[in-house]
Amino acid sequence: MNEVQARQAIVDAGTVLYKQGYVVSNDGNISVRISPDTIVVTPTGVSKGDMNPDMMVVMNLDGNVISKGLRGPSSEVKMHLRVYRENPDVTAVVHAHPIYATSFAIAGVPLDKPILSEAMLQVGVVPVAHYAKPGTTDVPDSIAPFVKDYAAVMLSNHGVLTWGSDLEQALARMEVVENYAKVTLVVNQIGSERGLSQDQVDGLAGIRQNMGLSPIVMPKGNAEVINGTDVIPQGN
Repeated sequence: MNEVQARQAIVDAGTVLYKQGYVVSNDGNISVRISPDTIVVTPTGVSKGDMNPDMMVVMNLDGNVISKGLRGPSSEVKMHLRVYRENPDVTAVVHAHPIYATSFAIAGVPLDKPILSEAMLQVGVVPVAHYAKPGTTDVPDSIAPFVKDYAAVMLSNHGVLTWGSDLEQALARMEVVENYAKVTLVVNQIGSERGLSQDQVDGLAGIRQNMGLSPIVMPKGNAEVINGTDVIPQGN
């Protein structure tokens, strides 16, 4: 993706985040890598539902601004830069505050139950990074341990960060994480779950491998199998 394409793609992604209710006011930020050392990122202090391509900021991975519109980059661009440095396969990063996943982040509860096959295929386990003051270097330090082996991370008392091989994948992962959180909440309210067995989880990991996707941390199976039949753990 070249710079012109990246600028427009970020505008379009911002519109999706805003319409989905994943961001309000000036929440969130989006970036796309357009060369090994250069990214295009959203500016500070703007609604993601009301952006245009000329607003975007171009900068290098050292954090130096190459070009900008009327505003500089978000103070949270440090997270994005750290993701790109930790994982060279990543070409897009999305940060938002979807209400259900953010609620899990506030509660400090990871999304790690093997209950939703689609979520297993697309994001696997979604851990919670320790609390870090927004805009500081503590934030990139808190997410660094997860960038290579996971597809997303929840930021304690803050929001969600996803990344991918392109912006479409990073944005899709944000939607999957939020849906995973919604389903988990409803299952918890029901009070019982039909968890996947370890063999079933391993099968999903195999599907990812066959699709050419990089390995990610998957939930551990929690259903026992007796004579080929899943036994649902009560109260889990």
